[in-house]
Amino acid sequence: MNESEHQRVTFSQLLAFFLPLGISASLVTISHVIINSTLARSANPEIIIASYALPMSILGITEKPAVLLRQTCSTLVRDRISFRAMSVVSLYVLGTILALGAILSYTPAGPWVFARLFGADPTLIEPMMDVFRILMFVSIFSGLRCLFHGVIIFNMRTKWLTIGMLIRLIGMYLVSLYFIRTGVTSGKVGAIIFLVGMVIEAAVSIWEGRSLLKRHIPEKKPDHPIEKPSQIFRFFKPLLYSSVIAVVSVPAINAFLGKTSDIQLAIAAFAIAASVTNLVTSFFSYTHQIVLNFYRKDARKVLRFALMLSLIPTLLLSLLSYTDIGPWFMEQVMGVNERLMHASLSTLRVFTLLTLVFPWLDYGNGLLMLSGQTKTMVWSQAANVCITLLTLVVCVFMTPGWNGMIGALAQSLGLAAEAAVVWQVLRAAARDRTVPGSIGPNTRTADKINTESSGRS
Repeated sequence: MNESEHQRVTFSQLLAFFLPLGISASLVTISHVIINSTLARSANPEIIIASYALPMSILGITEKPAVLLRQTCSTLVRDRISFRAMSVVSLYVLGTILALGAILSYTPAGPWVFARLFGADPTLIEPMMDVFRILMFVSIFSGLRCLFHGVIIFNMRTKWLTIGMLIRLIGMYLVSLYFIRTGVTSGKVGAIIFLVGMVIEAAVSIWEGRSLLKRHIPEKKPDHPIEKPSQIFRFFKPLLYSSVIAVVSVPAINAFLGKTSDIQLAIAAFAIAASVTNLVTSFFSYTHQIVLNFYRKDARKVLRFALMLSLIPTLLLSLLSYTDIGPWFMEQVMGVNERLMHASLSTLRVFTLLTLVFPWLDYGNGLLMLSGQTKTMVWSQAANVCITLLTLVVCVFMTPGWNGMIGALAQSLGLAAEAAVVWQVLRAAARDRTVPGSIGPNTRTADKINTESSGRS
């Protein structure tokens, strides 16, 4: 790749590509605020919110494969032939999700999962089943949305992710107002609002994605090796396996927090601090897309841009953790009492370690996806879970008084272990010249390697 091609990438281009992605990721949190505030207006908010929250946690598991279609599509689809192969894979994935949802919704397996695995109150099982029978379709529309998100992202039309999310929020708010006026009587209201929002966002994504396929994407791009669904599956399956492994971490943390010296305080402080940390890091969760779409054009510029971004989450969390902004935010915005505020801030300080690691893990994962080496993510995620569990065991045994800080430390060290595995593999591979190097390698080599490895895997 010649020098003129390198000069085409500017910081303003990177920012214009990245900002809509970050904004759309952050806006997701507002959709849940709309739903929870609507359910809170019911006559029995505790019961109705509980009947909605537990099915949502199961949705978080069943939706994982659908969300992975976004990274897979943005990495592998470059022409209509590869998109058709991607569509076949998406059909299998969404069909499997729908079948699993039907099994949980209409067989004794569903009540058993709610009662035995999640310990739900017997009186809430049927309301929860009603909610999940609606939520199961959210995964399908989420998958369709993510499939066309991949097309939109690769074609640098990221503003449409923000536009789609804004239209989704407007639709959800209007449906919310309807139920507030007519009456909120069950958790199904939350599921309906969420489904309507996801249908709207999927419709916007499909409309823009199909337009790009018709007008801008060629039937066959020269030298692009992806033509068959089997090639897509070889890339997709390791992502799926790593996401399944990741599911273990959060339940494990909550279980071990139940063995601390102040159980309720520990769980509440961790939940609040984790939600704030997720809010901060969600904006920067698309760093891998910068790598996927610009790294081969100008690796050094992408690295400098990532360096700039990587400091922001830590600065934001430090402001909340170590200045007067933190107590004000906890009391006025989060609405917590003084005791829980101090515990949450202590937990938030530990999460600062996670914000240091998170951008570089996402950057490293982008390099792995760029080179088709997604199998590494299975091992890196396994390292994450192992270190998380080890930290939980040691801390609960030796320092149970740390309460919520134990969960934050375990999650942060687990993420650090995951990043260590990713970057160790990247360094070793860079020395062998089999994947793009980690710090500014020759981009011609990176482009060639991506084509060859994508064809193999």
